[in-house]
Amino acid sequence: MPTVHEAYDEAIALQQAGKLDEAVSKLEALAAEHPDYALAHAALSVFYGKLNRQDEAIEQARKVCELEPDDSFSYMAMSLTCQRAGRLPEAEEALGTAMEKQWAARRNAEQ
Repeated sequence: MPTVHEAYDEAIALQQAGKLDEAVSKLEALAAEHPDYALAHAALSVFYGKLNRQDEAIEQARKVCELEPDDSFSYMAMSLTCQRAGRLPEAEEALGTAMEKQWAARRNAEQ
């Protein structure tokens, strides 16, 4: 049985080989088995977006933000996902949160 990281790498290899549906299936199984594995949710968000499954893309982006609440990049990715879905108020909110997280990290680094 592959490790979490190996299963993730297999899904990415499928996507890179043009097998997006297979990659999504593998990631869905991985996320179900390891719900706290943020990379699986992040990849699902991107891949759902490519498949024009915007609501699911946003749901996965939100999950990443829940799992990585101090990571400004997670909120930036959610903002972009919401923008692509035409959900601008949510995109602006996520962007604002990303900026707050960046400033907080900068302040903490200076202390």
